Amino acid sequence: MSDDSTLPFTGERFTPECVREIWYEHWHRYAFARRLAAGRRVLDAACGEGYGSALLASVAVDVVGVDIDAASVAHARARYGAHPRLRYEQADATALPFADRAFDFVVSFETLEHLAAQEALLEGFARVLADDGLLLISSPDKRTYSDQAGFRNEFHVRELYREELLALLRPHFPHVRLYGQKLLFQSALWALDDAAPASCETLTADACAEQVVPGLAYAPLYFVALCGRRELPAELPALSLFGDAGESVYAHYNHEIRKNIGAGGRIVELEAEVERLRARSEPAPTRDWRWWRRKR
Repeated sequence: MSDDSTLPFTGERFTPECVREIWYEHWHRYAFARRLAAGRRVLDAACGEGYGSALLASVAVDVVGVDIDAASVAHARARYGAHPRLRYEQADATALPFADRAFDFVVSFETLEHLAAQEALLEGFARVLADDGLLLISSPDKRTYSDQAGFRNEFHVRELYREELLALLRPHFPHVRLYGQKLLFQSALWALDDAAPASCETLTADACAEQVVPGLAYAPLYFVALCGRRELPAELPALSLFGDAGESVYAHYNHEIRKNIGAGGRIVELEAEVERLRARSEPAPTRDWRWWRRKR
């Protein structure tokens, strides 16, 4: 269902009304970008519904959201366009209509794999970025997203392996810091006397907890790359955690578990009832008349 303030979800562009896993994945990227957008001129290339551009505009000097889809741009203008430092324009991300060095920060999430003209996209980003500008871009890891999962996304034109992504980025941006992104089921311990931990420990155990190794030993589902022509900011976090206070994924998980347990109990009851009905419907045993004659 949608109304005048929502954009229908087709599977190609995320909307804020989506829930659970996809909500976490998309919002986390923009929340991570927000600290880097502070005080900068920002381009959100392939901005889609516009929600992320609006979030970045809360801290940026100026934000331009660009998308090739006219309906998405019209929706974004209607829903978020009142913000004084935010505007939306219809344009092709591979042919950006902006002057050289017009931006300090470019973000483009889940765009690369939708295009055949990937080199043109990166060339355009490099052209519109200031010499000390930053690019934050994401793309699924083909190995885990498609190969291992046996999944094909109909909207993806060319997915990339890690080595292919880096080979595409480095000719334009010599400095790249690559992050992996994936939803994880974690137990969290954090110091309650600090607003945010200054340091963290990450541990991963095997299925039987016979071996515990430092770090997050998971294969990422997505890559998020921060790129620049100059040295990247020194204060970048090694780990970024993001969640919602309502714990929607966990709540959905608990709901499904309770529903399945209830269904299992009901199945046992129905099977017992079937057995009772079967026993009642079976014919009475036939009398053995030879036995009766012997008794006489």
